[in-house]
Amino acid sequence: MHRYQEQIKYLNRILAMPLYEYQTSDPINSCPKCINPFEAFQNINENIFSTCPSCGNKVKKLMSLCRSAIIEIPEHGLQVHQKIQEYEHERMWSHAAELADKHSEETKSVGLKSRALENYKKAGYDVDSLEKHTNKNHT
Repeated sequence: MHRYQEQIKYLNRILAMPLYEYQTSDPINSCPKCINPFEAFQNINENIFSTCPSCGNKVKKLMSLCRSAIIEIPEHGLQVHQKIQEYEHERMWSHAAELADKHSEETKSVGLKSRALENYKKAGYDVDSLEKHTNKNHT
């Protein structure tokens, strides 16, 4: 029962986050992610995006229509997020970064990729060189 309570707590936290929409200000220099409007779940206390998480191009927040979404996270996804949280709590930044990085590649999650980069940074890695390597592999 305890495991399911933690999963519900995690889902409630995720589902409580607003969904924001963004689009590039410069369609000529945009990437496939920001040329069309894209959505991002963000904590209400987070700053809105000023640049595309994929290419760094300037983006603007769009006015959104009110809508709802039902999100189902597979059991494996919940386990991965919980393990990343455990590593972060134990300050095992490299472990958290590697797991988040691997899972972001599988799920194509930009938020998880950002989390991986933050953990790499905390682990002492040169994040700029990691981002350049990542962008080179995706172009």
